[in-house]
Amino acid sequence: MKIKKVAVLGAGAVGSYVIWGLSSRNDIELGVIAEGERAERLKQNGCTINGKIYHPEVWNPGETDAVDLLIVALKYGSLSAALESIQKATTENTVIMSLMNGVDSEEIIAEKVGVEHLLPAVIKVASHKEEDGYHFDPETTIGIIFGELTAPYDSDRIRAIEELFKDTGIHFRATEYAREEMWSKFRLNVCNNLPQAILGAGVGCYRDSVHMKVISDGLKGELEAIAQAKGIDLSKTEASSGRGSAVPPSARYSTLQDLDAGRHTEIDMFSGALIRMGKELGIPTPYNEYTYHMIKALEEKNDGRFNYTGDEEPTWSK
Repeated sequence: MKIKKVAVLGAGAVGSYVIWGLSSRNDIELGVIAEGERAERLKQNGCTINGKIYHPEVWNPGETDAVDLLIVALKYGSLSAALESIQKATTENTVIMSLMNGVDSEEIIAEKVGVEHLLPAVIKVASHKEEDGYHFDPETTIGIIFGELTAPYDSDRIRAIEELFKDTGIHFRATEYAREEMWSKFRLNVCNNLPQAILGAGVGCYRDSVHMKVISDGLKGELEAIAQAKGIDLSKTEASSGRGSAVPPSARYSTLQDLDAGRHTEIDMFSGALIRMGKELGIPTPYNEYTYHMIKALEEKNDGRFNYTGDEEPTWSK
């Protein structure tokens, strides 16, 4: 297998890392799938990444025939609306790599196109948006980790993707523990992303506050109990994936970035998914239930639900 055509669905924080790296390849077609106003904006302005403007091709879903690799880098809330586009871009030999957060996007996509197209993968990149586009540190970025769920682990498509990423600047690693790597990243997101979003402080809060560490550890314990019940041995990835990319104490991860910008978050993919799995398995998830409802309430606050003027009917306390 040789990868000659790559399509990226979602040119945000994660998609920018892929576009940045693969734009150095002159022997492949690289394009972003987009429609309407977004497509016109990408055609006109390109993608600004680390201060440089990149101009990948822009394809609507109907123009994505013969895609060898489809990289899905969407926000969780956008996935359901994009399933038709994914289906249109998927032909018999298309490999799909979902670099979305969480642990269930592969299952959702597979229901639409078939599990045989999915190659489990996870990305660790501390990317953030500024006025001039997306920024990340290529040197400290851990990058993309991917692998087959069953042997042969050194499959044709694994070798093809390794060849594609080689010498591009993209950091990557194939693994025999793809599922465990995905859950390890999921754990980092739940424990590090969510408490700081409620507090509204940089990640240094986990180091500097015993109270924040207690909350983080509580979320972690619930997640690990669910993983264990599902037969996922997170110890298999401790040596290689027990940490994220190096960041300063002031760093604000994606959930807090969303709240800062007045956007809805991916909390349904994090605590929402854990609450659902906990109910299915009979495992209590009080830390995740509280976190879920707090972040949902912060979204409502951003939406203006609590912009009281003083003219409202009184609320009687009990």
